Amino acid sequence: MAGVLHIKTDPCARLMPLVLLAAALAMSIASAERLDADSFASSPIKTYGYRIINSYPHDPSAFTQGLVYDNGVFYEGTGLYGQSSLRRVDIQSGRVMDMARLEDEFFAEGITIWEESIIQLTWQSFKGFVWDKENLSRTGSFIYQTEGWGLTSDGERLIMSDGSDLLHLLDPNDFSLLGSIRVTANGEPVRGLNELEYVNGMIYANLWPSNWIAIISLDTGIVTARINLSSILDEAGIQKKKVDVLNGIAYDPIDDRLFVTGKLWPRLFQIELVDLSDRAGRG
Repeated sequence: MAGVLHIKTDPCARLMPLVLLAAALAMSIASAERLDADSFASSPIKTYGYRIINSYPHDPSAFTQGLVYDNGVFYEGTGLYGQSSLRRVDIQSGRVMDMARLEDEFFAEGITIWEESIIQLTWQSFKGFVWDKENLSRTGSFIYQTEGWGLTSDGERLIMSDGSDLLHLLDPNDFSLLGSIRVTANGEPVRGLNELEYVNGMIYANLWPSNWIAIISLDTGIVTARINLSSILDEAGIQKKKVDVLNGIAYDPIDDRLFVTGKLWPRLFQIELVDLSDRAGRG
């Protein structure tokens, strides 16, 4: 069992992965987002916009890879080599109340809660970690055979994405693979599935690298709707050149609240979905 890790790294070494990744994304986001938008725009999939209900502070240095709401706080997983962490965050202030750091060799990814533990993936290390939810001490680890991107749970299984068009179903007790679901929209594969959240029987998935969220039937893998969040940063007055893509979905099932944020975003939003097709139909 490992306790909370406090890792010191050279500031330049910590900054370099961020600089390189930001440069690569800057070149790819525009074309990739057009592909997503064009694919969705040419299909009959139901489209939601949003209404901002609340806006909260968010650590602008947090490269958000996983976000979960639980009992009045957020648990957040952040990525990048040398900067990966698991955090407990106060909603109202955005203050990091507690944090465990991963070793420099790991690029942390999605998280979810299972019973009294937090399960966390890593990107290309084929290794996940189990943390005690109360004190963020590491209590175990496990391996898997693909990249780790997003993670959620339907209360019976863990549901994992790897950047492809597949959602993998894992046994939460021994992390064995139970099966996979291929995600499609109008019969075409939907790739780039990233951070995940289970919401009222559906899977909400960030589509990397874009500001779209796909709403997926867990039974069929079919995208039944999509959420367009492409203007949320403009509406909040946030300069896009200082942030990365949307990535981070959390749901409060008690009060029916939906939260979103992104990598290096200075704000976290509670949003309400707005049915754009209904709005268009009413003129």
